[in-house]
Amino acid sequence: MPKVIFLPNEELCPDGAVVEAEEGQTILEAAKAHDIEIEHACEMSCACTTCHVIVREGFDSLEESDELEDDMLDKAWGLEPESRLSCQARLADEDLVVEIPKYTLNHAKENH
Repeated sequence: MPKVIFLPNEELCPDGAVVEAEEGQTILEAAKAHDIEIEHACEMSCACTTCHVIVREGFDSLEESDELEDDMLDKAWGLEPESRLSCQARLADEDLVVEIPKYTLNHAKENH
């Protein structure tokens, strides 16, 4: 069972987190299952960039992104070579280290 290590994020997981996930789950599904509420304005349909993450370790274990995800990622704030949409990146059998960027391009974010 792979682990996802989320690096500290001021709002979502200030101390970071290590979660166990099912192979085939998306990074976003693994996060949500452990109360790490990564934004996902399009409800995981690959139509926005609010769930953008950077895979710091284990990137090569993920299936390659498809053209739709690549087109969306081009619009993400702080894009890096290891950027993925967490709603699309499915876990393989390798652990991941994931950074959740501090900012997204969601201009309609609601404050709780």
